Amino acid sequence: MDSDSDFVRGSTALVTGASRGIGAATADALAREGAARVLIHYGGYREGAEKTLAAVRGHGADGELLQADLETDDGIRAFADHLHARAHRIDVLVNNAGSMLRRAKLAEYTEDLYDRVMNLNVKSVLFITQAIAPYMIERGRGAIVNVSSISARTGGGPGSMIYSAAKAAISTLTKGLAKELAPHGVRVNAVSPGTVDNHFHEQFSSRETLENVRQSTPARTLGTNEEVADVIAFLCSEGARFIHGQTIEVNGGTFMI
Repeated sequence: MDSDSDFVRGSTALVTGASRGIGAATADALAREGAARVLIHYGGYREGAEKTLAAVRGHGADGELLQADLETDDGIRAFADHLHARAHRIDVLVNNAGSMLRRAKLAEYTEDLYDRVMNLNVKSVLFITQAIAPYMIERGRGAIVNVSSISARTGGGPGSMIYSAAKAAISTLTKGLAKELAPHGVRVNAVSPGTVDNHFHEQFSSRETLENVRQSTPARTLGTNEEVADVIAFLCSEGARFIHGQTIEVNGGTFMI
């Protein structure tokens, strides 16, 4: 291989939750690294997905929008069924879709909220991967990157325990998938972002909280979508060819292993 991006160059990639934030930045990064086609999944924010598509095309890649509600069993099932028809062409999968949905204390949690958080953050990852992995195995190559969170290790802030538990499940799922798929030439890894100054924290954190995090971060800055996306793109690249089952912390030194 001539360069680290050779695995990505000419590939078809699917990025879930790519209408904004880390997902949009990842779709852009993969197109910039030479992906020929980027499938852009979104839940409800079509305008953002269209902006991502324009950015992807700006790098010379083709792209397509795929809508699916991954908070529901029916939505996950329909999306997985849809992917079966095109999974044989997907080389790179980035399972990024996820959200806390809302902060809730123990007494405030309902079965519906629990199910929606776990569906979006965990169940969708399992069944989207299940739909695509057989074709990667058949070709003997593929790269899958899941998006976890620093909260998987810390338990998260107030009202985020189920989201944090879901992201911890992603870290464990990544290891199990890696053990199963590595012998077939398919690499599975994850990234664990720290506090990123993006739409997620516009929803769930105050500016005062974010400033306190910034001051306590050794790098003295919050993360950006692009900084996380660059690590994801690396994990998809030939340069990461011997990295399997790892969750890479991207947090400016806030949490060190």
